Amino acid sequence: MAISIRPAERGDVNQIIDFNRRLALESEGIHLDDQRVAAGVNAIIASPHRGQYWLAERDGTVCGQCLVTVEPSDWNAGSYWWLQSVYVDSGQRRTGVFRALWQCVLDAAAAAGDVTAVRLYVDRENRGARDTYQRMGMRESSYRVYELPIGRP
Repeated sequence: MAISIRPAERGDVNQIIDFNRRLALESEGIHLDDQRVAAGVNAIIASPHRGQYWLAERDGTVCGQCLVTVEPSDWNAGSYWWLQSVYVDSGQRRTGVFRALWQCVLDAAAAAGDVTAVRLYVDRENRGARDTYQRMGMRESSYRVYELPIGRP
């Protein structure tokens, strides 16, 4: 039961939307607006400079995903890669799916040549995800995330 990782394509949009809806509900108790999440996923798929989704497949079935976005850094003349929208189907958790996605992202970051770090944010109450990221060698950074919503609830 090998896991393969591939870039997402237009035909994967509905699967990504479904995973994003499940992710928001499971991790933060949020019900995403179907039209808004569809518009967001379609915008990224249509404009690769916005980000790249990676999908994990096992036996021809998509079982996990992640999104990588790039933040340029003037401090280090490189970039940070942000890992977002990480989701593994509940029946596939703790079977190596996230590890395969993670390794793919790390390999792509190394190949890019200018990536200083891979970063992510996680809801502080999502202990399972935090434990997983720590097992992958990540550590909590010294930064706190602040936000000011603009024009949307």
